[in-house]
Amino acid sequence: MNIMDFNVKKLAADAGTFLSRAVQFTEEKLGQAEKTELDAHLENLLSKAECTKIWTEKIMKQTEVLLQPNPNARIEEFVYEKLDRKAPSRINNPELLGQYMIDAGTEFGPGTAYGNALIKCGETQKRIGTADRELIQTSALNFLTPLRNFIEGDYKTIAKERKLLQNKRLDLDAAKTRLKKAKTADTRASQLNSTRLEGDNIMIWAEEVTKSEQELRITQSEFDRQAEITRLLLEGISSTHAHHLRCLNDFVEAQLTYYAQCYQYMLDLQKQLGSFPSNYLCNNNQSSIPPLPPASSNVVGPSAMASTSALVVTSPSNLSDLKECTGNRKARVLYDYDAANSSELSLLADEVITVFSVVGMDSDWLMGERGNQKGKVPITYLELLN
Repeated sequence: MNIMDFNVKKLAADAGTFLSRAVQFTEEKLGQAEKTELDAHLENLLSKAECTKIWTEKIMKQTEVLLQPNPNARIEEFVYEKLDRKAPSRINNPELLGQYMIDAGTEFGPGTAYGNALIKCGETQKRIGTADRELIQTSALNFLTPLRNFIEGDYKTIAKERKLLQNKRLDLDAAKTRLKKAKTADTRASQLNSTRLEGDNIMIWAEEVTKSEQELRITQSEFDRQAEITRLLLEGISSTHAHHLRCLNDFVEAQLTYYAQCYQYMLDLQKQLGSFPSNYLCNNNQSSIPPLPPASSNVVGPSAMASTSALVVTSPSNLSDLKECTGNRKARVLYDYDAANSSELSLLADEVITVFSVVGMDSDWLMGERGNQKGKVPITYLELLN
């Protein structure tokens, strides 16, 4: 029973405090009550904390979008995180593209130029996918997690203490208002003629003034104490900025590593494939203009490289010999070539084929034979053998 009475009294006191704060807040908004202003230093700290929170949230969310563009995947990861469970491993876009390329190259044939190139590209794309996965993991651990800890931990504590400070300020201003009203009533009562009833009123208002002054001292002490607690917490924002700066450096380092890996992967792939812009253009063109060989020597075979230490190109004398070729001659293929149509013969670098001229054929082309296969071949891709 005593416990029940205590709970009822506490509930009534809390309700009275809440009502008093609501009245004070409303009167301040209407301009009917004075408001205690925080000191400039504390206001600056509060503004800095709010600004830090807003921009940290924006940076964190956009970083998540950068690392995981798929919104459905982000929602799934968020749900698993809240359930404290590990999200299932998912193949990323570069890895999926790489697998498609490898499957296509296998289907077309690893021995063909296009199939071989697809397989090499697919393997590179899968390596990029692995690097992408490492970037996401490193960035989440070293950059996103500290930002999220600030939003969900430190700033929530600051917001809680800030709300408590706001309530203490309302209590203080409400006490000031009650004291002001009590002093006004006491002054009016003391000005009346001294009758017994009026004397009792003077005594009542004097007691009310004393009680209000005591309440004001208590609320002022509580407000000052809460302001100091809030200030100490807010001054920690500078340390938060320093910590986030270190995390930002870690994020930049992770990106630098990722892009350096991707650049190296693509550089290696380019060296493997060579550069065939003219070749691809001619493959899509049915004219008799022969394709230009690649300028790079990266795909030249070992036997061709042994003949010269410079870039391997078809010399003018060799071109002249090829154009004047009569009878069957052996020629070494300098570069891979994909046939544009059924009248042409696909070539692989370093293979040796038989070539001969045909009456009426364009002088930039020869007829090539490899076993039972026969077709036109561009002379710029060949080197006559003695």
